[in-house]
Amino acid sequence: MSSTELVAVVCCDLGGIVRGRSLLSTELGEALRAGVGWVPANHSLTPHGPLAARTPFSSTGDLRLLPDPDTHMRVEAESIGSGRADTGANALELVLCDIVELDGTPWECCPRRFLRDALAELERELGARVVASFEHEFQLLGGDPGAAAFSGEAAGTSSPEPPAAPFSLEAQRRAEPFAAEAIGALVEAGTQPERIFAEFAPHQLEIPVEATEGVGAADRSVVLKEVVREVARRRGMRATFTPLLHPEAPGNGAHIHLNLIDADGAPLLYDADRPDCLSELGSRFAAGILHHAGALTALCAPSPVSSARLTPHRWSAGAVRLARQDREALLRIPPLVALAGDPAPQLHLEYRGADAAANPHLALGAIVRAGLAGVRAGLALPPTLDRDPAHLDPAEAKRLGVATLPASLEDALQALAEDEVVRGWLGTTLYEAYLGIKQSELDAVAELDLGEVCKRYAAIY
Repeated sequence: MSSTELVAVVCCDLGGIVRGRSLLSTELGEALRAGVGWVPANHSLTPHGPLAARTPFSSTGDLRLLPDPDTHMRVEAESIGSGRADTGANALELVLCDIVELDGTPWECCPRRFLRDALAELERELGARVVASFEHEFQLLGGDPGAAAFSGEAAGTSSPEPPAAPFSLEAQRRAEPFAAEAIGALVEAGTQPERIFAEFAPHQLEIPVEATEGVGAADRSVVLKEVVREVARRRGMRATFTPLLHPEAPGNGAHIHLNLIDADGAPLLYDADRPDCLSELGSRFAAGILHHAGALTALCAPSPVSSARLTPHRWSAGAVRLARQDREALLRIPPLVALAGDPAPQLHLEYRGADAAANPHLALGAIVRAGLAGVRAGLALPPTLDRDPAHLDPAEAKRLGVATLPASLEDALQALAEDEVVRGWLGTTLYEAYLGIKQSELDAVAELDLGEVCKRYAAIY
């Protein structure tokens, strides 16, 4: 094992890809003070590799990646792969960064700055703070992306074996020792994982993490994915967070759970005397998210395969509505558990329309701003629906305020273009850069069928 210790100083870009620089651990102190070099055009790199053809950036200009010391994490090599001597790798150590100008002022296109500004606006106007978490689903693969889950080959092995039953203990035990190692590594990384369990699709697992306040919630999403990928890699497997591995299978979501608290930490969304125990503030906040749902999809589920997951009866987000406990709704109120005690801090909203192709800072920032816009406008929330929205006729769906999400990335980008409020949050430069990346993604897969596009994105995410 090499004695050289490297630390990665990184950012999550507009395509949800973690990029950055690695330096000697002994040099981290200087990087914390002055940052490391970065280039504006890096923000137009596409998930497929090349720069976007359409970009507001040129070859000129310089920026700095300024590490945030609060995000510094390290997982020792012995914690990943049970300390096997043949791993040939050191500890995983990284620090998340803000992208800043040379004088340290925030860069207008920095995703962490976008979220930080949204949170500051919410606190300034409502005296409210956000507590949130990202709940990631992923699949373990071996060899060719997609092959393990659908050819009958068990992930990471060469012997044919049918997939274990969904949600079964057998499915989780087949993932050992990966599952235990992943949880241990995530604990060491400070992400506070709550549990791990097998999900619906073949070789699919889910890891919820404990909610935390502010920017840290999105930071944990970034760290979780990189730690999980590292543990899988050391085991000769690959963990893919792709929104959809196969056209006919369930997909991988990144459900965003969020609550609002006041300056003293008291919950603001609960009111026992109102419908669904959702406070007036919570009702208007939820209404804002639903009102801007189309444009939000362009930021929260932004790959060419994302929309295929967000269709009825995939247990993802088949309809734009608020529901109690129903996993077909875009926005859900999870159950209040009497066994857990006081319901007030339990009540929160779950946004089910996001996936790992999104930048988590942009996604959470946009959801917060949409909720705030709903409060400002005093939007009324349609009543929660107690039946399958797929069975409503168009007139009934309109009367009940039930809509559908964009049917494709093209449609989502069109919704973003037409929503002046959401587009305005991005600003001209960030919007142009984002649109250029997404158009390049669409161009890259334009001649492929959905199955091939799924394989392409399994290799990326």
